[in-house]
Amino acid sequence: MAIKTFEEYLKIGIIKKQSPNKFRSLSLIKESDEKKEFLQTSLKLIPKNKMNYNFIVDSSYDIIMELIRAKMFTDGYNAGNSHEAEVSYLSKLNFSQMDIVFMDELRYFRNGTKYYGKILDEDYAKKVLGFMVSIVPKLKKLIQN
Repeated sequence: MAIKTFEEYLKIGIIKKQSPNKFRSLSLIKESDEKKEFLQTSLKLIPKNKMNYNFIVDSSYDIIMELIRAKMFTDGYNAGNSHEAEVSYLSKLNFSQMDIVFMDELRYFRNGTKYYGKILDEDYAKKVLGFMVSIVPKLKKLIQN
């Protein structure tokens, strides 16, 4: 099923317009940075045979989502608890359809790890890590503008 557009989420009231919240945005950026640093440290220190690939995927997802939320708060939007709506915000930020689809799939698989016991493999974790490394600087640059 295709993800709804940002405008659709806004129209049906899942995304709400509000005053920009710079304090909340800065808090989310800090949290994202700290999680990214912890993930990088973990990747260096934990032997490959002991690595938990769900941890890599979940951490990468959180790092990205906190930056999407930070940008939404900076721009005066709030999606409540709707991760799908937050992912749709990437279209408003002119990310490619390929990036949006990948992020939505990541949202789906991460949900599977959290609520349905899905175990992810090394190949997928590497893909997600590469995606996170490429999208984080873009999101941070957009937040600063």
